[in-house]
Amino acid sequence: MGKKAAFMVDSKWLQTYREEIKTFSGNIRDFQEGRLDKKDYKGCSGGMGSYAQRDPAKHMLRLRMPAGRLTAERLKFLADTVEKYHVQKIKLTTCETVQLHDLPAEQVPAIMEEAIGAGILCRGGGGDHPRNVMCSPLSGVQKGECFDPSPYAEAVTDYLLSICRDIRMPRKLKIAFSNGAEDSVHSAFRDMGFRAQENGTFSLRIAGGLGAMGHRMGVLVDEAVNPHEVLYYVKAMVDTFCQHGNYENRAKARTRFMQDTLGSEGLKEAFLKNVEALKAQGGLEIPRLEAPADIVRDEEAALAHPRAIPQKQAGLYAVKYHPIGGLLPAEKPAALYAVLKDMPGAECRVGPDETLYLVNLTATGAEKVLAVTADGAETEFEYSVACVGATVCQQGVRDSQGLLRSAVAAVREAGIPDGALPKIAVSGCPSSCGAHQAGTIGFQGGVRLEDKKPQPAFRLFLGGSDALDTARFGEAGAVILEQDIPSLLVELGRAAAAAGQSWAQWSETHREDLNAIVAKYA
Repeated sequence: MGKKAAFMVDSKWLQTYREEIKTFSGNIRDFQEGRLDKKDYKGCSGGMGSYAQRDPAKHMLRLRMPAGRLTAERLKFLADTVEKYHVQKIKLTTCETVQLHDLPAEQVPAIMEEAIGAGILCRGGGGDHPRNVMCSPLSGVQKGECFDPSPYAEAVTDYLLSICRDIRMPRKLKIAFSNGAEDSVHSAFRDMGFRAQENGTFSLRIAGGLGAMGHRMGVLVDEAVNPHEVLYYVKAMVDTFCQHGNYENRAKARTRFMQDTLGSEGLKEAFLKNVEALKAQGGLEIPRLEAPADIVRDEEAALAHPRAIPQKQAGLYAVKYHPIGGLLPAEKPAALYAVLKDMPGAECRVGPDETLYLVNLTATGAEKVLAVTADGAETEFEYSVACVGATVCQQGVRDSQGLLRSAVAAVREAGIPDGALPKIAVSGCPSSCGAHQAGTIGFQGGVRLEDKKPQPAFRLFLGGSDALDTARFGEAGAVILEQDIPSLLVELGRAAAAAGQSWAQWSETHREDLNAIVAKYA
């Protein structure tokens, strides 16, 4: 990458961060020993990227991966950490981070400190802070992309970390960069969504989002953002949120609710006014940032495999690997590092669909990676997304991981052909960590009364999409008992297969049949 901007985190920032880790070490000890209650502990742990799990003796640590980049150095750190601390649960997230679960309290600050050496900063990984800055996972290598936005995503990360201690926003701020070839990062409905365009600029939508109190598409506020000026827009969003965000009602303390209080045009006006004021002050221009140079190939061999994606660099490939439910096997970081360490320029990217993308591989290198990752998803349906769920998460209502495992097992046993079912999105509660509203089929954890008794259930959402230019939210429908959902999916898949159609074709042309099947389980 080219020249770094002056606002990047520096030695002084890191020293303060190390002091914060020491303070947090005392906080987590106080929590474990009963001197700090759950609410107060959550208030101080979130900003450090950690939360207590449903079992308060176990903890989660979120490793920020700006632009989803799990470089070889970071991968080695992850492998070493798993071995040193006997980590058994690793979760890839829909915000392109890596979460370590079931950690004893004393391990959390130790891993935070050790992660610094691999360029991993946990600060601001949770709480009322700007979250991991996302980017299309194949940025820089994807055919059809407008340009590689990842250097700007990383510059925004540096900037947000540099100011995160100085601001108090109502709640979290999620920023995503799309490369213009796809929009898996959901730039259409993030707090800020930058989309690369052919003319070298970004279009920008703001104040979108998902969650318990309703979901909103972002408001289009600019169609020609100069990449070198993105920080003016980011700071303007922070300022606008601080000026107009709700500090009184936590449930509505997200940017999307400014659409209600200001109206779309009022929000746009307030935001752009802040942009202009900041530009007048100056000082936030980003110098020209360059993506890494093309990787030198050592061969011209061709490769054809369902999980191998030809890059825009001729002769190079990306390999996708989706562990079911985004649960990365504990032994996998070490296995992947063993393969990648001798491949110059190769790295992993964490995708927002909980898929790992391994990029800059020669054909021979890709074949090695394919062999190491043969345990992952094999069909479109098996690429389904699920949050970590109620067995782990304090906020969770339902076991989203358990549901997905049961559904995958049922679909496999029934022999449903690939394509007859889409990938689904499962959230264990209304917080929408599985982005169920954007799923072709989505499920939101809840309850259903049966004989006046609450039973585990999920609300069904149909027809969502995160496709470029056609992003939409699914329609909320029936509440289905958890135990019935695998059978529902099998029946839907069989119906599409019997018609000789893909899910997209069948669901469009057989809507009455689809509704009739759903009604049987409602």
